[in-house]
Amino acid sequence: QVQLVESGGGLVQPGGSLRLSCAASGLIFRITVMKWYRQVPGKERELVAGITSDGSTNYLESVKGRFTISRDNGENTVYLQMTSLKAEDTAAYYCNAVIMRSDDRRYYSEWGQGTQVTVSS
Repeated sequence: QVQLVESGGGLVQPGGSLRLSCAASGLIFRITVMKWYRQVPGKERELVAGITSDGSTNYLESVKGRFTISRDNGENTVYLQMTSLKAEDTAAYYCNAVIMRSDDRRYYSEWGQGTQVTVSS
């Protein structure tokens, strides 16, 4: 089995910062792309940022210049540094990783349980 565990969410004032972490563990042989999504009730989940194993990144247009995705391949961990937070960033944030399992050498798309980010004064 593989587990993704997120942390770092919480309540922050507009203009503030938060850093999300997502650690993968279990039967991992290789992780290719790692991503952060977010979802608000009644809306579809949207891709916020992604990073490949060689460090190439992409971002949702509305977070460019404010959010930074990074990863520690040795620790199987992905981070999302969020700055200049706005009320519209309020959502449940989920990490996703495409993982080759060490038991069957097949790729699986795995999800974390989500962490809530609330931006409010």
